[in-house]
Amino acid sequence: MHTEHRSFLITAREFDRLLASGQPVSVLDCRASLTDPEYGLNVWLEGHIAGSVFLDLHTVLADKTLPGGRFPLPEPWKFVENLAGLGVSSEHSVVVLDDAGGRLAAARAWWMLYCWMGHAKVSVLDGGLTAWKSTVGTLVSNDPDNALGCLPTRSGPEWSVTNHALVDAGHIEERGTDLLLLDGRSEVRFTGEHEPLDSVAGHIPGAICRPADHNLEDDGTFKAAGLLRDELPVQPNMISYCGGGVAACHNILAYAVAGLPLPRLYAGSWSDWVSELSRPVVTGR
Repeated sequence: MHTEHRSFLITAREFDRLLASGQPVSVLDCRASLTDPEYGLNVWLEGHIAGSVFLDLHTVLADKTLPGGRFPLPEPWKFVENLAGLGVSSEHSVVVLDDAGGRLAAARAWWMLYCWMGHAKVSVLDGGLTAWKSTVGTLVSNDPDNALGCLPTRSGPEWSVTNHALVDAGHIEERGTDLLLLDGRSEVRFTGEHEPLDSVAGHIPGAICRPADHNLEDDGTFKAAGLLRDELPVQPNMISYCGGGVAACHNILAYAVAGLPLPRLYAGSWSDWVSELSRPVVTGR
């Protein structure tokens, strides 16, 4: 999948001007913790950008009743239904944000909207809430009744699911050395030295380690497109994975920012791979 010539990021100042313009835009606050399902909503209630709604990694960006790793993708119809409840239209702009430079879980939301559902106008707030607070500074608080859908549902074109942006474990097992596998976890998790979340440590044979935080500058904003182009490996048949399919989307976003062909997502990622003990595992570098 190739990207068109456009920016997938929006700076805090650009975002502030967009909000002030009165143009229709859905603002989705995707703050999350991989291990604490209550974190995102709690911090949204403490303070958030006016007009934003909370988009839950654990219940909207994933459906844990389905198989496929720690954060299985929901059924497309259910995701569209949840988007409608949040006032998201396929014809109007969307801005997604979190408090981790897009890694938790704004990039996941971007991937699901842009790569999976074909929404053409989705941007990630560059630097997230940290950049917003340091540049604009204004946050508001709301009661729980307004957290999950304070925008009117808008009509618009039908959503178009593009499952070719996805692969599963069977595809990886079948293609083997024909693939470039990018692992978005930290190096200590990649090597198996430290595994805090999954029952088996290590990585998929043939994978290379590309931690998602390597896409960011020290201030949490994305590296320049040219620098990313110099750093990111490119070859046919690229697959992005991580522990549960969240940070992997950040690596795909980095390719988009760089203007490079996009890897496909192994949504189940390592947590799905090790659910079958017969699958091969490698430790070390």
